Amino acid sequence: MSGRVGDLSPQQQEALARFQENLQDLLPTLPKADDYFLLRWLRAQNFDLQKSEDMFRKHVEFRKQLDLDNILTWQPSEVVRLYDSGGLCGYDYEGCPTWFDIIGTLDPKGLLLSASKQELIRKRVKVCELLMHECELQSQKLGRKIEKLLMVFDMEGLSLKHLWKPAVEVYQQFFAILEANYPETVKNLIIVRAPKLFPVAFNLVKSFMGEETRKKIVILGDNWKQELTKFISPDQLPVEFGGTMTDPDGNPKCLTKINYGGEVPRSYFLREQVRMQYEHKVSVGRGSSQQVENEILFPGCVLRWQFASDGGDIGFGIFLKTKMGEWQRAGEMTEVLPSQRYNAHLVPEDGSLTCLKPGICKSCEMSCALTTPIA
Repeated sequence: MSGRVGDLSPQQQEALARFQENLQDLLPTLPKADDYFLLRWLRAQNFDLQKSEDMFRKHVEFRKQLDLDNILTWQPSEVVRLYDSGGLCGYDYEGCPTWFDIIGTLDPKGLLLSASKQELIRKRVKVCELLMHECELQSQKLGRKIEKLLMVFDMEGLSLKHLWKPAVEVYQQFFAILEANYPETVKNLIIVRAPKLFPVAFNLVKSFMGEETRKKIVILGDNWKQELTKFISPDQLPVEFGGTMTDPDGNPKCLTKINYGGEVPRSYFLREQVRMQYEHKVSVGRGSSQQVENEILFPGCVLRWQFASDGGDIGFGIFLKTKMGEWQRAGEMTEVLPSQRYNAHLVPEDGSLTCLKPGICKSCEMSCALTTPIA
């Protein structure tokens, strides 16, 4: 049995009754806590009552912390409204709402210099609540229950700037929130115009997705416009994405529905740098060095680094080991990125490179001050 309303086994029906009984202290405080809603949590945990209840109670606490009952009336700051991309546009063949997430034109560093990470996360949570509300409206309109949503991620223009650690953390947290608080709501995650860098980006966030969510990911190829119409009717799809929908003025991108982001003007900046939490902190004496190893498994891997120093400049370079299992000085290894001095005590440094061959890469720092590197 599917575990959905009208398709429950006797055991599933009993689990639902016990679940309702166990949650009597919470259900009166929640809007529309019907069987459809409760079964989502049970299916998410394969009808394990204890796990489902733990998950549900954590969600209720999450609702209180973020005041989700009032979040649809909350407005983020102007810079987030104008430059955080995405939008609700159209419905699939079954009437499920479709959200378009535009990645390439997003300016992650500009947004995080102009707004807090917490505000950007809250805005993403508002999107989730908006989509749940839209499902309710569609249910009323169509006379049948609409529980799921479709998400289309346009990856055209994805570049290394989108893999900046603070920006990746926002998406990691978003997917973690989606898994923990909106189970069984995603119908498909559709990827279009994915560049060669996409597998690298996906590897950074996939561990924050549940196995069932990963199964719902569909990556469309070169004929993606034609393929997308198999999920969404052309009249519900912008011309930009292969459909026939336009704005009232004929704009094929449907700008009144989908925000395409863009570079954030410096006039919005609240700070000149983003405070970052680093994975390693180490003290390096004058004239000494510190090596951080990274294993490159196959050609084409992207090595990313971010570091800051406290009180003085720092030397940094990337070298490929020539002897496995032995410690080597920088001069004994193959130079990949020449070592040079960085004023990382004034401005945090970040960068990346594509590795052309597998092996062990080492990043080496030399300074007389406390350093906080990430490799």
